[in-house]
Amino acid sequence: MDQDIRIAVDIGGTFTDIEILDAASGAIHQIKTPSTPADPSIGLLTGIRQASERFGFPMAAVQYLLHGTTIATNAVLERKLPLGAVVTTAGFEDVMQIGRHGRTDVYAITLAQPEPLVARRFCFGVRERINAAGEITVPLDEDGVRKVAAELARAGVKSVAVCLLHAYANPAHERRIGAILADLLPGVAITLASDISPEIREYERMSTTALNAMLVPIVQRYTDRLAGRLKEELPEAQVYLVQSNGGVSGLAKAGREPARLLLSGPSGGAAAARRLSAELAEPNLVAVDMGGTSFDVSVVHDGEVSMVNEGEVDGLPVRLPMVEMRTIGAGGGSIAWVDEGGRLRIGPHSAGADPGPACYGKGGAKLTVTDANLLLGRLDGASFMGGAMPLDRDAAHRAAREIADRLGLTVDQVAAGVIDVANSALATATRLSLFEKGMDPEDFALLSFGGAGGVHACEVAEELGIRRVIFPAHASTLSAWGILWSDIAHDLGATQIGLFADLAPGLAETAERLVAEAWTLLDEDGVPEAARRVEWAVDLRYAGQAFDLRVALDGTDFSAGGVARATAAFHALHRQRFSYDEPDVPVEIVALRLKAVGGLAKPVPAQGIDAGPGTARRDRPVHGRHGAVATPVRDRDAISRTDPLAGPAIVEEPYTSIYLPAGWTVLTHASGALIADRSASH
Repeated sequence: MDQDIRIAVDIGGTFTDIEILDAASGAIHQIKTPSTPADPSIGLLTGIRQASERFGFPMAAVQYLLHGTTIATNAVLERKLPLGAVVTTAGFEDVMQIGRHGRTDVYAITLAQPEPLVARRFCFGVRERINAAGEITVPLDEDGVRKVAAELARAGVKSVAVCLLHAYANPAHERRIGAILADLLPGVAITLASDISPEIREYERMSTTALNAMLVPIVQRYTDRLAGRLKEELPEAQVYLVQSNGGVSGLAKAGREPARLLLSGPSGGAAAARRLSAELAEPNLVAVDMGGTSFDVSVVHDGEVSMVNEGEVDGLPVRLPMVEMRTIGAGGGSIAWVDEGGRLRIGPHSAGADPGPACYGKGGAKLTVTDANLLLGRLDGASFMGGAMPLDRDAAHRAAREIADRLGLTVDQVAAGVIDVANSALATATRLSLFEKGMDPEDFALLSFGGAGGVHACEVAEELGIRRVIFPAHASTLSAWGILWSDIAHDLGATQIGLFADLAPGLAETAERLVAEAWTLLDEDGVPEAARRVEWAVDLRYAGQAFDLRVALDGTDFSAGGVARATAAFHALHRQRFSYDEPDVPVEIVALRLKAVGGLAKPVPAQGIDAGPGTARRDRPVHGRHGAVATPVRDRDAISRTDPLAGPAIVEEPYTSIYLPAGWTVLTHASGALIADRSASH
């Protein structure tokens, strides 16, 4: 039988994580390789070649490649974007500079707004006007558009965002402007707001459109280069990129709409958490992904992952549906430093993949969280990365000594302090992710994954009051594992503003239009009808509110009963989020939303073998709450299903380690996950 190999890749700031599934046997393998920031596709192909040699499959056997990437996010964070321009309705050229006047930090004396993506001199207005009902009140001045095109050509602009007032209600003028600019500016990337974000709120829509337009040259260059290399090395592979909504899309759509890739990698972890929630019968999970550069938090509540209609990248709004995620700069490579007040701080700067932490021995000289874990005995320098990348303890000691001398502490005290500060930051980010949804951490289990997460998870859980921690199989590459099971997904929406009950009769017609658009996209993807499904939601708010909440629908029942059920769900969600609801206040609809899903085949993975008896492999001194203690070290596959291992203990596997403090016990679950529980006395 010909092999059917499916590969999922999550390219992070420090490591590239790869999961390989043999569809015939159900065997799943994992591999990690250092990322190559200058050209991420090099690290990707290097890892796949290593996997081919190690696990014995020919490159031509790869049928699917599902790829999460940070290329779009990094381009925005580093502001390495091509020269862009905005074309908008005359009189609204200052929208990007004005922004929103909301304060993210209410205690700050001064308000630090993000630098606008597009300079004011590259924001051009054209005479036209469409009202909120979609009626043309001022015809488009096409000669004015041509004059703007001439100015854009003289300026050497590489991308143009076309964002007109109320184009979500009627895109006719945007489409005509796009056609004129495409004719007069060959080779310039042009994005229409009515294509990428046809929604209310002009600033958020313009920001999203400008981001997309400026990312098009970067992402298309990457996808073209990637497609060329893959054609030679993986000739049979169908290639998909992971989107912020947790689904995947083909390279063509990713090149047209790269803004949908801005949370590409982390959304794979959220998808994995949702799948594990069902497998483990744990409906409430707070999923924490700690890699080399960042710490990402997502929430599974009642078996569902939270989605939002708008996210943020470097302070810039992105008005697109995406997995709700909180990210902080705290990973294994986060750098420890001392501020002007003499306080020990961690991150957000990271040592990255090159040179990496001091202990990598690649020229890094600054103390990082990974160095601290090595010094405290929580990591074994000899077995790091399965022994392929031994760590230099002396280099870590030298990096810690520099801070220890400044603070008048011992090296061990500094290393312990780094872990305490890091754990506090991780717990704060996790707590906020739950508190802002009106949820109590004690009602959740902690799902820990990412290469650096295992040595912190139990102590973070203690700080949160969580008594159960789950370490899934393939924890170090779980985001890639989640990507492995992804489906094609397209998000569509229609702005509909008014009282929900009043507009409900007309929503069926709108729903039919959205389904027709969705089917066109799935036709482009080649998805058979039997593999298609749709998910519906509405954005609702109380009359007079400036924000809305997304409410899932079972279908398109817009009868009086259907409206009543959706309204009741909105009241309940509002009460959970904000501790009150107002059932006597009329409810408005803001948008009808559709997610069209094209299911990819899901082979059944082989079941893991029973764990062997839990015998200690060896001991080593590990620093816990009360200094260094002789601590048993065990391989992950030696943890029993029936005889719990009690902490303190270290559990090792090729790509990550787990630190189990005193007061915790761990068992192997039938799924292969390790379940750690905290005793009532701790």
